[in-house]
This record gives sequence, structure tokens and C-alpha cells, in this order.
Amino acid sequence: MQFRELKVPGAWEITPKQMGDPRGVFLEWFKDETFQQAVGHRLDLQQANCSVSAAGVLRGIHFADVPPGQAKYVTCAKGAVLDVVVDLRVGSPTFGTWDSVLLDDVDRRAIYLSEGLGHAFLSLEDDSTVLYLCSTGYSPGREHGIHPLDPEVGIAWPTTDRAGRPLEPLLSDKDLAAPSLAEALASGLLPDASTVSAYVASLAR
Repeated sequence: MQFRELKVPGAWEITPKQMGDPRGVFLEWFKDETFQQAVGHRLDLQQANCSVSAAGVLRGIHFADVPPGQAKYVTCAKGAVLDVVVDLRVGSPTFGTWDSVLLDDVDRRAIYLSEGLGHAFLSLEDDSTVLYLCSTGYSPGREHGIHPLDPEVGIAWPTTDRAGRPLEPLLSDKDLAAPSLAEALASGLLPDASTVSAYVASLAR
């Protein structure tokens, strides 16, 4: 299992070692010891989620108030998604920066997003099945969103699916109504980088 930190500090791409034979494939998609060595603290698992999405479904950009925020360890068990992390930490040197990892059922990579980061993905195949390990449970009052098509964020979303067919993004009503990055910043909705840093540092104690 290999960890590679992304352009957004606090986010990693995880590539597992796959062992295959005529029966199929086995891999470890999460390992606590390796995770701690890369990230510096344990993942306090409080909730595990599963979403199944048609091709073109676009979910996010989602984030939560810090503390406690919600860190996520995400993989795609079936199909393919472009998974995106956005730095929403006000005062961060990389504020507004995004990076992406292709999660699919071939390379079987995962992505880890620390507290204070925004998360989104676009499904590239029907029935793409995404699994999340979350550091906190769902709490609607402290969870928020940024519009995933905000030109200021400028995410380069794919325009074709896994088979090369054209894609039209399909968003929930909630994500369609989400503010732009500028609007969220002006309203004080975004997490503060120093608060996030102090909270994440406390997890290593």
C-alpha cells in the first residue's frame, strides 16, 4: 500500500497492492498501521457510508464545520468516479486549490481527505459504488456545500463517461442551490486554516 500526498495538503492518494489468481483478486484497502505512518494519527471511524450513482451524477462539494469536521477515506468498489478534494481552509496557502484521483475497480485506489477539506465526485459509469469511512457521523446542522461547477474553483470535470459517451452532470437540488466559493467565504461559512491545523494536531496526541 502506497500513500502519495496530493496538491492539497492533508489529502492522500492510496494505491493498494492487489493479489490476483484465477479465483479473483484480494487487497487491503485500509490498514491502520500504514495509515498512521502516512497521516500521523489514527482514523477514528464513526460511520461507514455507501453510495451508488448513475453515470453523470455529481456529488459535492461537501464539507463540515471544524471541529470536529469529517475526515473521509473513500474508494470505489464497482465502476469508476473522478474523486476531487478542494482546499476550503481560509488562510491556507493552497486555499481554493483542487486535486483529483480516479477511483475505479481496476487500480482500486482510495483517497483520504482530512478535516476542513471539500469533497466531490463525478460518476463515470452506471451503478458506480463508492464506500466511505468517516471520522464523524452525519450531522446536517454542521454540514455544508459549495457548488461543484463554480468557475472560481474551476474543477476540470470529465465530459465523457468510462466508455467515451458524453456526460451531462446531474446534481441534487441541494447541490444546485449551494453557494459559490466567494459567497461561502463572504458569509463566514468556510473553516479557518489555523483552527483546522490545531484540531488535526490534537488527533496525534
